[in-house]
Amino acid sequence: MKKKIVSAIIACYKDEKAIPIMYKRLVAVFKKINVNYEIIFVNDGSPDRSEDVLKKIVKEDSHIVAIHHSRNFGSQMAFASGMDSATGDALVFLDGDLQDPPEMIEKFYEQWLKGYDVVYGIRTKREAPLFMQFMYKLFYRILKKMSYISIPLDAGDFSLIDRKVVKVLKTFPERDYFLRGLRAWVGFKQVGVPYIRPERQFGKTTNSLYANFNWATKGIFSFSYVPLQITTLVSLVVFCLTTIAIIYQICLRIFFPDATPKGITTILIVVLFIGSVQLLAIAILGEYIGKIFEEVKRRPRYVVKNITKKNK
Repeated sequence: MKKKIVSAIIACYKDEKAIPIMYKRLVAVFKKINVNYEIIFVNDGSPDRSEDVLKKIVKEDSHIVAIHHSRNFGSQMAFASGMDSATGDALVFLDGDLQDPPEMIEKFYEQWLKGYDVVYGIRTKREAPLFMQFMYKLFYRILKKMSYISIPLDAGDFSLIDRKVVKVLKTFPERDYFLRGLRAWVGFKQVGVPYIRPERQFGKTTNSLYANFNWATKGIFSFSYVPLQITTLVSLVVFCLTTIAIIYQICLRIFFPDATPKGITTILIVVLFIGSVQLLAIAILGEYIGKIFEEVKRRPRYVVKNITKKNK
């Protein structure tokens, strides 16, 4: 019986120290589960020595492919780049900082053999500050409530995806890529596998509070119309309250002229309230318009500087 081929796609950014360890752990796992494999490292414009480290590994092993982007396009584009080059029957997606334990691939593989097309990791616990743990948990629950599709809780990009699902994902032309959402959108037979997500082993995390906020809005605005619906609802509520206030003021003026509020305080409060609602509505519309703007330009999602691999 012909062995299955599994392709591992690793998004690398500032991971020069982690790459050799990731390589050794991946090889050990693939040999343990007895599959043919290829390991695709996508160097997403790392400013460190990741390119030199990868060149050295490529020279030693014909199973390794190193894709070097011309600049940093983000982890989602790194995964898309790897998908375009991968040849495996199943693809595994991992971050290059070792926070996605390669040893979990064995459990993913077992579920894949049972007939599941998508096997994703569920982060039951994070080795991170309590505040960040809370914020991540909160984000996934807000996303699930607001999204028009069912996105699994606490599930990141770490996953194994069957080739037929990958073929569907590769047809998506959108630039604003959100793999975990698209993975849920396509459907097929899916299952989650729990694991503990460790801290980054080397260097500082690239996920600042601002970056995480951008990431959260990316997910919400890509898979939810709720912000627009909230804007509509708030507008209706403000309109109703304004109408009631106008009728109330007219009645006071007619029946109780001395009781009518005087001064500009009331006017200022009302103006500021309505103005803030308008600004919020404009901001939400701006997010959606910004996404449209990016899509219609039709620029390439990423630019490959070069690809290195050893001839077999």
